[in-house]
Parts: sequence; C-alpha cells; structure tokens
Amino acid sequence: MTDYRSLNDAALVQLAKEDPEAFGELYERYVTKIYNYIYYRVGDQDEAEDLTARTFFRALRKIGSYEERGLPFSAWLYRIAHNLVANWHRSQSRRKSVQLDELITAASDTASPGALVEKQEAREVLLDVIRDLPEDRQELLILKFVERMPNAKIGQVMGRSESSIKSLYHRTLKTLRSDLRAKGLL
Repeated sequence: MTDYRSLNDAALVQLAKEDPEAFGELYERYVTKIYNYIYYRVGDQDEAEDLTARTFFRALRKIGSYEERGLPFSAWLYRIAHNLVANWHRSQSRRKSVQLDELITAASDTASPGALVEKQEAREVLLDVIRDLPEDRQELLILKFVERMPNAKIGQVMGRSESSIKSLYHRTLKTLRSDLRAKGLL
C-alpha cells in the first residue's frame, strides 16, 4: 500500500489519474484552503461548502486531462474555485459581498464600551471599503491575508506575474488608504 502523505503533489496527481485514493490525499491537503478561499468570496457557509464540493468534483472529473505547466497543482484548484465563484455571483445577480471579518482583529474584551463601539464602527467602515474594491483586488487581499500566500504563489493562482501582483497590491493599499482617509479612519 502506498503512503500517499509522503508524496509530493506532482506524484499524487499522476497516481490520482488512476487511483481515487491518491486524489483523496490531494483533497485532504487542499480542502480547507479552497473552502476558506470560497467562503471569503461568497460570505455564506452553505454556499461555500457546496462550491468547495463542486470544485473538487470538477477537479476529480478533469484530473485525467490535467497537465503540469510549471504551476503548482493548487493553482489549478484555485482557478477552478475562482471560476465557480464567478459563475455563482453572476447567477445571484446581486452585488458581491466578501466577508473579510476575520482579517480584522476583534476588539479586546477588556476595552471600554466606548472603545468597543468605536472599533466596531471602524471595522464596518473598513469592510465596506474592501467590499467596494474590484473583484481582483478583493481576491488579492484574501489570498494575501487569509491564505497568507506569498506574491509569487498569488500570481500563479491569479494568472499574473509576481511583479504584477506587487503592483496590484501597492495600488490596492494606496486605494484603501485614500478611501479610509476620506472616511476619517486614518
């Protein structure tokens, strides 16, 4: 019996083309990350669970035609998840809302009631500003701060160069800073 946990992704992908148990190991490695990515894009636990399941179902169906092209296997999974989320948003025909609550540190229990109210108001303004960003900038923030990916990996997931990601990140922070100043938070 093969110890799938000791294999790298490339070896597992090759085995998964013939052996569903190898795909199961790939699933175990990435299900939490893909779920988190989707959850922060749709903001609904049930929808995120459904879209995560669909991501892996689609990956399993297409694993036979998967070809490594210099990108990690995870980038392929994120691309499938991204496409499903984009389709979900189109079908919802409503303004997309990304839940980024966990990106912001919760107020301390020992803070005064006034300080707690101020922090909550500031948090809501920050989330509103983030939700108003274009989709690619929201995706960048999720991958950077929720998934804690380095710029090179974010570039692979988003189909951009590392320098393009650095530039987009810089522009995103500049926009956030400007918008927060306009709202009196900076």
